[in-house]
Amino acid sequence: MVAALLAVSVVATIIAWTAGSPKKPLQAVRGVIASDDNEFFSDPRVRAAFATRGLELKLTTVVNAQIAATAHRSKSDFAFGAWIPDVQQIVSARSAKTSFVPFFTPMAVATSTDIAQVLERAGVAHDHGGWWTLDMKGFLDLVARHVRWNQLAGNAAYSATNVVRITSTDVTTESSAEAYASIASYVANQDRVLGSVSSVDQVVNQVSSLFLEQNHRDQSTEVLFHDYLSRREGPTAMVMISEAQFVARAAARDGSIGPNMVLMYPSPDVLSKYTLVPLSAAGDTVGRLLTDDPSLRQLAVEHGFRITSKPKVFGSFVEQGKLAVQPKVPDVVAPPTEDILRALMTRIDAALHVALGPLPGSTASVE
Repeated sequence: MVAALLAVSVVATIIAWTAGSPKKPLQAVRGVIASDDNEFFSDPRVRAAFATRGLELKLTTVVNAQIAATAHRSKSDFAFGAWIPDVQQIVSARSAKTSFVPFFTPMAVATSTDIAQVLERAGVAHDHGGWWTLDMKGFLDLVARHVRWNQLAGNAAYSATNVVRITSTDVTTESSAEAYASIASYVANQDRVLGSVSSVDQVVNQVSSLFLEQNHRDQSTEVLFHDYLSRREGPTAMVMISEAQFVARAAARDGSIGPNMVLMYPSPDVLSKYTLVPLSAAGDTVGRLLTDDPSLRQLAVEHGFRITSKPKVFGSFVEQGKLAVQPKVPDVVAPPTEDILRALMTRIDAALHVALGPLPGSTASVE
């Protein structure tokens, strides 16, 4: 009897000690990410998934163009970017030998069925049962000729002052503008990726016109997409975004994606490949978890991303949600290398500065 009571007492003591013992502290892992990626990493479910594996991510968020420089001067465990030229900078700056590409997303144009149908009648858009493709060669020709929406639609409701255009972000900071310029430069260069800095001269005038029509939109992709969701872009809205942004909101069923809103895929297109460059052993662990952990893969899909190693996960997700997206992205081209793309964007920015003047709030230097 005494032995039995003693055993119960010991068990109770163990249970009490376990319940009252402090949790093992999480290992802090520091990373530099692009502002476009913050929504995924700030998701409480993502943070909890890392916490269950003993990790707490401490993140510095910057615009895409600053990822490499920030990672280079900071004591980060990893750098995470979605745009290939930015990743090239990170790898070269830190002499990284390995990297992880856990997920990716094609670039796309968020627009309306009405606009898609107008472009279809013009012969540059094609309906595939709810998702569309946009012939970029034909579209760039419309832009080069300064065609206006009311000319295409034959409808006075489309303002005569609104030219056919796609709205993207600021050319100096955001990857959406770089993706648009990469696609346009490929088409303008006779379906060839720009192969040298000198080749920029041959296409810069045509590519610059795409951004000139936007009248200096100094905004992030998130702001542009929010304006699109809020119907602030008017009847001619065409916004360059990532497919993932649209898919995540459509899957959420929160009413922000209306029945008249559709995705249009540029043809050719470019991919945003979400790449983690480990800068320490802890960063390597984060990369492996994002790539191999089933729960994190599922959360990435719910944020609209396509999974590199398990493409069927995304396919099942959009099929169950009855989301109209391109099943595969066959017509994909590579962007120019980092130095060539920087030269192109610098030339575009200079052309905009000459045509439109400095951005509001900027200060001109005096020699």
